[in-house]
Amino acid sequence: MNPKTLAALALATAALSACGHKAPPAPASGDFKAQVWVLPAEAGSLAPDLVRAPDGRILLSWINRREGRRNVLQFSSYTEQDGWQSQPRTIAIGNTLAASGVSIPHLLATSDGALWAQWLQTRPVQSGTHDADMTLARSRDGGMTWAQMTRVNDDAASAEHGFAALWPEGADRIGIAWLDGRDLSAGGQTTDGSGAGEHAEHAEHAERADGHADHAMADMPGMAGMHHDAQGDSKSTQLRVNGFDMDLRRGADTVLDPHSCDCCQIAVAMTTRGPLLAYRARSAENVRDIATLRFENGKWTTPHRVHEDGWKIAACPVAGPALAASGNTVVVAWYSERDGKPLLQVAHSADAGDTFAAPVDLDPGQTVLGRVGVALDGQQAWVAWLRETAQGQTLMLARYAPDLSKRLQLIEVARLGARGMASGYPKLLAGDGMAWLVWTDSEGGTARLKGARIVRQ
Repeated sequence: MNPKTLAALALATAALSACGHKAPPAPASGDFKAQVWVLPAEAGSLAPDLVRAPDGRILLSWINRREGRRNVLQFSSYTEQDGWQSQPRTIAIGNTLAASGVSIPHLLATSDGALWAQWLQTRPVQSGTHDADMTLARSRDGGMTWAQMTRVNDDAASAEHGFAALWPEGADRIGIAWLDGRDLSAGGQTTDGSGAGEHAEHAEHAERADGHADHAMADMPGMAGMHHDAQGDSKSTQLRVNGFDMDLRRGADTVLDPHSCDCCQIAVAMTTRGPLLAYRARSAENVRDIATLRFENGKWTTPHRVHEDGWKIAACPVAGPALAASGNTVVVAWYSERDGKPLLQVAHSADAGDTFAAPVDLDPGQTVLGRVGVALDGQQAWVAWLRETAQGQTLMLARYAPDLSKRLQLIEVARLGARGMASGYPKLLAGDGMAWLVWTDSEGGTARLKGARIVRQ
């Protein structure tokens, strides 16, 4: 290369640097494989959650449910260098601790060293109702004790509250979003009486969407509750948000969307510009597309659709979005029945969720289930999902270029003994040139947590 060419190249590089432009990261080369990741959870465990702590540890939480014993919410931490901590620690225990594989508990670590946990607590059962509250707890000693505890929802309405998402707000404060059914209760719209018909309608859709009727909804609080009136009642489940400080003092609730889908999970990811929420919105015509909104400059943005699927359905599909972010790059994955055809889709944003490119079809067809996990690192996007045929379920994993322009690899991670909703929702985490994946399986009718480390071949 001659001196003039070198000088021109240097000037161009300096100009790009001055404008703050960075070349996009190159996709990872080479293939990966799934290795068995032995988890510390006992038999009878389900509802896993997988998050990264500020110090780099991986935190795994789960519920253990065994016949004749009280339900237990536990967690453990892991590093690649040292493996799992010696013994799992208990967060909460009791018969009213909901062992739900749908509205699952969450664990979060903040940079002040505290741990935060959120779970669903059922109320005394009344005929035809599925009332539940969300509990938030904080530990100052690494999870040895959980002396601080409060209720997230500040109402006593006969209603369900759940499907939460947590994120850090600074060093010692968190934000939390959830689905809130108090508006239904205030309007006299409960799950008894006419709600029984809505339950049946929901169960019928669950069979259509997932291809199976054995969802065990009665066994999973949240599956059979928070239903709206399919004829267009103005009362609806709300998407709410609030914040809690280190002493669990609450702020003021904000209703982000007064008409959200009733029982689809919320997802959150931290972008450079603030936390981004994704959820399944619901229009007055029962169109249920995925929407996002972000907290920036002290306020929440207006919700907008990731993509206009136009999926119109009169009952909740129990299939929320999965979301991941790295800087201002965002990936969201979700299930739809666009044009009456089951489909998993994934979409990319380069501006922290302001806009999304046209979605990529991840997996179409009757075998795909509506439960998906995503993760994102500097070199690739990861997506995990479940398929089910007459022979059983299969857990799949795909790697994409960060902008989803190219599928890099497809891996069959595991074949499961679980059927229907018994396999729950896969949870996926990526970083350090690898990924970690956890899910619920069933062996001899007993739930068991399984895990995989996705490493280079």
